[in-house]
Amino acid sequence: MKTRFTIGIGEMNEQGIGTKGLGTREQDVRLSSLDTRAATDASAASSDAKVGVDNSAMQFSPSNHLVPGPCIPGKPSEQTPLAIAPLAYENSGFLNSADGRLIRIVSEYMEPLARFRREQIQDTVVFFGSARFRGREEADHELELLENTGSKEPAPSHEQPGSETELQRKRAEAAVKMARYYEDARRLSGLLTNWAKQIPSRRSRFVVTSGGGPGIMEAANRGAYEAGGKTIGMNIRLPFEQHPNPYITPALNFEFHYFFMRKLWFAYLAKALVVFPGGFGTLDEMFEILTLAQTHKLANKITVVVYGSDYWKKVFNLDALVDTGAISPKDIELFQFADTPEQAFELLRAGLTENYLNAEAAAGALVASQTGPVGEDVLAGWSLEDFLGPEIAKTSK
Repeated sequence: MKTRFTIGIGEMNEQGIGTKGLGTREQDVRLSSLDTRAATDASAASSDAKVGVDNSAMQFSPSNHLVPGPCIPGKPSEQTPLAIAPLAYENSGFLNSADGRLIRIVSEYMEPLARFRREQIQDTVVFFGSARFRGREEADHELELLENTGSKEPAPSHEQPGSETELQRKRAEAAVKMARYYEDARRLSGLLTNWAKQIPSRRSRFVVTSGGGPGIMEAANRGAYEAGGKTIGMNIRLPFEQHPNPYITPALNFEFHYFFMRKLWFAYLAKALVVFPGGFGTLDEMFEILTLAQTHKLANKITVVVYGSDYWKKVFNLDALVDTGAISPKDIELFQFADTPEQAFELLRAGLTENYLNAEAAAGALVASQTGPVGEDVLAGWSLEDFLGPEIAKTSK
């Protein structure tokens, strides 16, 4: 059997005799080296033939390297089958790598969207507030501070309300107020849920939504749960151990890796926002929503209720921003203060009714009468699509 192969300087047969392209001394030296390799390969081929190995799949490439074929030297019965490769979407190493980041981000959009559709959630009312405190015994309004935002572990004893240190004395004075805010959030959530359940709709309206953790978030979910309504918890994966509160509707219990995707879902379906006393996270969420409303980047009109005027007026002075020209005087009108659950509920009901329910009723009546096209004079710029839920919701252009 004659074996021919091609190298960069010409062609040779198995004895190393050049057939074309030969000329220089350097080429002769290279050919001499190939003679040795050819003899070695011929010897190996002879040995393989004795054990029945087919080397026809071993070919020379134009780059002078052997290209392995499908056969591996050795008896076929001794070969180990190659494992089946994982499907790309089941390859955890890839999905959790930097290369898989885009898929993870898209998943935190599509998976919640699918669940909201399945559970027929049309819109939400979002509650923000501190996650660092919770009611220990609601009857006597005691308070236990948590170690960190979203943590289930209590804070160190010297940070707990008491009378031994100055910090403890201050915490003790604030304890009753903080526990009152927990109870107020719970009651307000219940009032809102009971009202929303009576709205004629095939979808769930104005569903109470929180960050899914303890404190005010738990109080909001708890009030909706006790009123018999669905309630959403959007938790975030944190470095320390934390768990969702037990009052979230199981099918609407979410956990996010990316803060920005969690923020998107807070704003995406929200028709109203209630801001209870809180820290950095609460301030972040509140001012982000206010900025979106200020810059008209929200497709939906949003009612913002800031609960606990005494607390918040100590935390920030918006009048100073107006006086210095940092914000417009009309920006103060983007939110309203409330100090009781009943007052906050009336503000929410009025805003949601004016911005949505009245417009929806007018649109429905106009469509039912079939007297003409839906005009902007009736819907004040709204179309029917604006009321159809998250699958076609859009941001303002």
